[in-house]
Amino acid sequence: MSEILPLHHLAPERFETAAILKLLAKASRNLAELKGIAASIPNQGILVSTLGIQEAKDSSAIENIVTTHDELFKDDAFPESFVNPAAKEVLRYRQALRVGYDAVRQTGLLSANHIVAIQAELERNSAGFRKLPGTALKNSAGDTVYTPPQERGTIIALMGDLERFINDGQLFDADPLIKMALIHHQFESIHPFYDGNGRTGRIVNVLYLVKEGLLDIPVLYLSRLSCAPRPTTTGCCKKFGTVMSGRIGCCTC
Repeated sequence: MSEILPLHHLAPERFETAAILKLLAKASRNLAELKGIAASIPNQGILVSTLGIQEAKDSSAIENIVTTHDELFKDDAFPESFVNPAAKEVLRYRQALRVGYDAVRQTGLLSANHIVAIQAELERNSAGFRKLPGTALKNSAGDTVYTPPQERGTIIALMGDLERFINDGQLFDADPLIKMALIHHQFESIHPFYDGNGRTGRIVNVLYLVKEGLLDIPVLYLSRLSCAPRPTTTGCCKKFGTVMSGRIGCCTC
């Protein structure tokens, strides 16, 4: 198990290389364009609901929870008469996104308690942060590829540090898009929950953009890009972890 340090221990200038800044400028322009287009749509609720279902489907597919659009819309329209466990679990993702979005909009913050509430809505339980040791991430062959922090006190402390990093703009002087990537890697490396870490982390991504004012509503969904074979995704995470002070976190990006 690699030691996980608070993100503010990193040097912001490490993420100011020419290659990163070039990509950052392009991403920022595209994000601003998306925000403007979304703002011009009269009924944004329809957009959020429709795209939310698409993101829920793709994000859940990464976790091998597979369903179809037909099943999702049937379950959404007739929840009492249409029973499909996978569809119901996918639709909980959309509801969890709503829970998080409402919290960010009302408070202007994205706290550890908000993240716990998002995961609780996803999993329909109140287990909260992991209390017992034994969690390990394994590949398809059953080999352990990453062991997250095991002690509950360590998990709580790291999530407290992450909460401060998310909400205190003075703690780390970097562009919000850079910080979003660091937050995602840190969260998945901590792996604070027994289940639902990947889906919760992807919801945190878009909610952080809303919190920072880069989006007004949660309409940027990246899960389709992550629907790659697991070995490829894991490899990317390991490489990114190597960049971050040698800390290797195996996350579901």
